[in-house]
Amino acid sequence: MEMHDLCAIAAREPRCVLATAIKVEGHAYRKQGVSMLLTEDGKMVGSISPGCLESDLQARVSHVLDTKQMEFAEYDMRPEDDLSWGETIGCGGLVVVLLEPVCGELRYTLQKMHECFQSGAATALTRTFQDGYTRVRYGWRRIEPTGPRRQPILRPSLVPPHDRVTNNNPASLQVDVQHSSGNIKHEHTASKQYSPDIPRLTLVPEVVTATSNESHSSHLSGDSQHISESDAEIATNNTVSTNPWDLPQQLTSLYTPKPRLIIIGAGNDVIPVARLAQSAGFRVVVADWRESLCTSERFPETELILGFPCEIMPQLNVNNGDYLILMSHNFPRERELLEMVVDCEYAYLGIMGSKTRTARLLDGLPPLKYVHSPVGLSIGADGPEQIAISIAAELIACKHKVSSLSSEVQRGSVAHANDGHSSGSR
Repeated sequence: MEMHDLCAIAAREPRCVLATAIKVEGHAYRKQGVSMLLTEDGKMVGSISPGCLESDLQARVSHVLDTKQMEFAEYDMRPEDDLSWGETIGCGGLVVVLLEPVCGELRYTLQKMHECFQSGAATALTRTFQDGYTRVRYGWRRIEPTGPRRQPILRPSLVPPHDRVTNNNPASLQVDVQHSSGNIKHEHTASKQYSPDIPRLTLVPEVVTATSNESHSSHLSGDSQHISESDAEIATNNTVSTNPWDLPQQLTSLYTPKPRLIIIGAGNDVIPVARLAQSAGFRVVVADWRESLCTSERFPETELILGFPCEIMPQLNVNNGDYLILMSHNFPRERELLEMVVDCEYAYLGIMGSKTRTARLLDGLPPLKYVHSPVGLSIGADGPEQIAISIAAELIACKHKVSSLSSEVQRGSVAHANDGHSSGSR
């Protein structure tokens, strides 16, 4: 579950808590910056661990919602003794989770982030801790993607800071720090009242670009980066530290929009591809000229475009972050579309069919970039479901810029193809 989905779900849940792993050391199931939602009625959306922590996090939800206090929870799984948790943890790392009631500033911020995702823009979420980590201010910024394919560079946009929040619930969050190690749990609480002279929303003055080599930037797998904007010493309480983990005073997470996967064709073999791609974090668009196939019943929660290539291409407005797959099994229509793709920028072009068929499709066209044909990883797949798995795996590999196990640069084996795969089943 990605931040895009959490923002949308948070808008529908009147009482929920955002849990974020703000510090991870050692072995862990998920990386620093990952978030999940926990609702008052016990629903858990997303995950931070393989199930080791979620039940304890859920037990904290009522307190966080009732008190409107953010809470730090430490899970130190580095000791060998796992009996204190009543089960074998197995992760072997340290995870510090920040639980925040979704209300006031945070709800407004998640709403604006959702609007950015819907428009295809990246966004930055900034948390600024104040008064010895007893309060937090939130900020967001729209980020326009530019740069090379597959990994757009994130830069600050020129969108001015948004207006002050006019919400009856300002979410003047307090902090309840709880940390545990082995059989010992320490709990302490600190709180301060909201000061109206502090800006309601604080934006990070400069968002670090994705290509920065500075030490305070760490890239996450997936669609998020977690960035520490300050390494300064943190002021703590005289008797008890509300920041025993040396957290920076300002944390910024950058989130890129879901990459768009455009599938040309709406046959039965496309259904599992669309389903798997959605679950893998792609925004899926299915386009076809056959009205009986291009339906919401066959492709739920998928964007559908009905029309011939000459009609759908102007609507698609293909850009350098898009992934395209031709699966219509209609030679003339796919050739027509390829002729229109020649001048487009995109990240991936998969073509269903043999190398011989693809060579015929591309014959006479200017060289096309990033062609994957036959589409999908060569894993010996047989049948629509297995082929869909091979395609989804290749999409994930390209998304994360990981070399496919079977990818080869086949010079001359497929006309104009920069990369492709050996022949045979997927």
